[in-house]
Amino acid sequence: MTHTRLSLALEAGMELPSQGVIAVFGPRADTDLSDLPKDRLVLVTGFKPDVDAFTARGYACQTDAPTAAAAIVILPRAKALARAMIARAAGADVLIVDGQKTDGIESVLKELKKRERIAGTISKAHGKLFWLNPTSDFSDWQGRAATVQGFVTRPGVFSADGIDPASALLIQHLPQKLSGRVADLGAGWGYLAATVLAGHPAIKELHLVEADSAALDCARENVTDPRACFHWADATRWTAPARMDAVIMNPPFHVGRAAEPDLGRAFIATAAKSLAPNGQLWLVANRQLPYEAALAALFTHVEEIGGDKRFKILHAQRPTRQRG
Repeated sequence: MTHTRLSLALEAGMELPSQGVIAVFGPRADTDLSDLPKDRLVLVTGFKPDVDAFTARGYACQTDAPTAAAAIVILPRAKALARAMIARAAGADVLIVDGQKTDGIESVLKELKKRERIAGTISKAHGKLFWLNPTSDFSDWQGRAATVQGFVTRPGVFSADGIDPASALLIQHLPQKLSGRVADLGAGWGYLAATVLAGHPAIKELHLVEADSAALDCARENVTDPRACFHWADATRWTAPARMDAVIMNPPFHVGRAAEPDLGRAFIATAAKSLAPNGQLWLVANRQLPYEAALAALFTHVEEIGGDKRFKILHAQRPTRQRG
């Protein structure tokens, strides 16, 4: 949401209720909320890095939708998630939807015009903001859990439609025996953890670290092995409860549209910090991502052990930071 679009909407006559909660669905840490009364805001987000950033700035955050007088939906890219967010927000007296053209704001507006009378629209900065007083039943837009190849997923979680091929490739290149304490950084809805626990009885603990609360909720349903430990946490800032013997991961490399290799490098740094002196890391990454230098700086031995045209499997041993 841009400061400009919201300001223009308020100037154009969009009125916010004088009392009551204003819920903001899906804000990112850099979202400009300065036009809104901070003491009335409840930010609805389950992404831990954003929750941590907003909480540090004094905003109230929660994962559940509150009873609100007004609701602002900041449109995500995933269409199913966008619909689910609008359905959760539609109980408010005033509903505001904001998004970029590249995130599908035009198609959402077109769909909503079939259901509701749109009170006003502002176009600016390659995006659009519109508002309405919702009266329709949006139950058909609610995001419901789905079962995909035996696993529970929800709208908006990474690889919600099926097993991610990179994770499936990583499973094929793990050793025959894993043991001790293992961490899965960026565990998603739990495919890697569930598969590894099923095939490696010598594992003592497997720590699933995931920033998206919706994905972690799915993982709790998909991974019922008592050796699993769940952490709603930013993997780039997570501190392991004990030294890990192994780390497995399919790290994210983007938050928005642009690739951000530094995110994967931060995951690698957490892995190195978390591992025991003889610990090992297995990760899968898109082939073009330049992770080898980051691995070489933090581990004694690094090699590519498999892959295909799209992905590579990297294995790193003995984190150098553990040395005296």
